[in-house]
Amino acid sequence: MEKKIMLTGLQPTGVITLGNYIGAIRQMVEYQEKYNSILFIADMHAITMPIDSDTLAQNIRQLIALYIACGVDPEKNLIFLQSDNEYHANISWMLECNTYFGELSRMTQFKDKSAKNVNFSAGLFTYPVLMAADILAYDTNYVPVGIDQKQHVEIARDIAIRFNKKYGDTFVIPEPLIRAEGTKIMDLQDPTKKMSKSSESQKGVIRILDDANTIRKKINSAVTDSIGKVNYDPENQPGVTNLINIYMSLSGKSKEEIVEEFADANYGTFKKAVGDLVAEKFEKIQARYNELINSDELDKILEDGKERSRAIAKKKYELMKQKIGLRR
Repeated sequence: MEKKIMLTGLQPTGVITLGNYIGAIRQMVEYQEKYNSILFIADMHAITMPIDSDTLAQNIRQLIALYIACGVDPEKNLIFLQSDNEYHANISWMLECNTYFGELSRMTQFKDKSAKNVNFSAGLFTYPVLMAADILAYDTNYVPVGIDQKQHVEIARDIAIRFNKKYGDTFVIPEPLIRAEGTKIMDLQDPTKKMSKSSESQKGVIRILDDANTIRKKINSAVTDSIGKVNYDPENQPGVTNLINIYMSLSGKSKEEIVEEFADANYGTFKKAVGDLVAEKFEKIQARYNELINSDELDKILEDGKERSRAIAKKKYELMKQKIGLRR
């Protein structure tokens, strides 16, 4: 049976953390075995909010290299830059002309972001239509999203259904693939908060590109408690529980096995084991990343993705033109 098509867009907004790796990236690596996977860098979406041009360019290349280094296989994924494929914007305009103002004004992320910025761009308002174009151009069956992003797939569905009804069958109707709740990795300095690259203090955040000494230092200084025993107890020992979750996610061992293994160990011994494991895992990822970041290999992957994605999206674009009446 032919595999279904799954599409994922990634905004190049910064460095990936340990929490991102455990909670999302590894799941994407698993998806590539089950689906015909399309992975694109949503760099056009990134400019809906102010961002330094040099930072954006650096983030784009870094993100692609990191995802491949983490196990996303270019042989099993169509990988490309959104801005390399002009058909996304062309399709978006035709969809925009079949989208209602009220629909866009109800989008939660628009409300949240515009509330923080009086002079927001028109792109921030209309970007859900570009997102719909990203999805619909490839006859996407599934879009993996968190529950908070489901609304974007729903508006893509609404636009596709409306277009099909008006002009005849044109689009596959996509389904949201709600990501299973991965192990939530918390801030090492405040284990009641999720680990985030935007945290005020970076002492509690491990980034994939942190060197081994930095990783070990951050884990050694992780907040624990005065109980002094390695237990899985989220309520009373959130810091230790967070370290167990990290160790569990990277070692493949169960929490019961870990608690038993370190039953007689003090926190220092346990932290050293966690630090060594994270450092070893990321050392391998960093080695592959360093091979890729300035390589011709990465450029070839993106050039191949550009040509393949354009060929697919062009067919949908031409079909839409014919349906609408944009023809000679």
